[in-house]
Amino acid sequence: MITFPIAKINLGLNVVGRRPDGYHNLETVFYPVQIKDALELTMMNTRFPSDVDCDIKVTNLSVEGDEQRNLVVRAYQLLKQDFPQMPRIHAHLWKGIPTQAGMGGGSSDCAYTIRLLNEMFTLGLSDEQMIGYAARLGADCPFFILSQPAYAEGIGERLQPVSLDLSRYYIGVVRPDIPVPTREAFALVKPRKPAKCCREVVSQPVGTWRDELVNDFEQSVFALHPEIGAIKQQLYDLGAVYAAMSGSGSAVFGLFCSPIDLAAHFDAGVFTYCDRLI
Repeated sequence: MITFPIAKINLGLNVVGRRPDGYHNLETVFYPVQIKDALELTMMNTRFPSDVDCDIKVTNLSVEGDEQRNLVVRAYQLLKQDFPQMPRIHAHLWKGIPTQAGMGGGSSDCAYTIRLLNEMFTLGLSDEQMIGYAARLGADCPFFILSQPAYAEGIGERLQPVSLDLSRYYIGVVRPDIPVPTREAFALVKPRKPAKCCREVVSQPVGTWRDELVNDFEQSVFALHPEIGAIKQQLYDLGAVYAAMSGSGSAVFGLFCSPIDLAAHFDAGVFTYCDRLI
């Protein structure tokens, strides 16, 4: 069976405090974007090594790290603990969501694996149960179980639905070839409470967001990588109503009232995307 994990953007991202466990408490609004991976799960046959329950082949874009630590494999292993009847699985993951971009590609792959395993093997898991499994694997993972606009607190796992329709806008995304490690980004940010919660700001007209909807990672990331900050300004120069870095970067997005050919404005080899929002 095959499924198509999607990406997300952050509409505001505020780091509001440090936690005793070493993580940070956040406030953000997640919004889905139709940049997609393709994930196909098939049952292993006898050609596969007998000592592996789940393996993965990643194509199109490279993904760093041990394949057995990939969130697709870890999602299978987590469910296998409670559902030992699941057969051995081979995963083929075609990556279309840029990596190390702050767009949640790995988290989405994880959540969509849980959803697909639940469907393939009739596990009977509710949305709430799948969200619970996803939360054990990553802070952004629970959002992708439903992939609907949501306000998130805690480390990103506490979700509340948000009534937000941006379908009249086009989203343009630019991801420069500048990886921003999440650990590095968090180490440089200073926790603080925003003057106005992002959930409140996104209820206002989009034209008001530029001055009030803030990603706290931008200050430190732009200082280290001025090229990323320059992309945000260029999106405004091209007519964006609102522009920001997504997550801890390095992707930057802009909301436009009409489609725009971003590839014509940025160097060849830089990831660009433009389509209507859902």
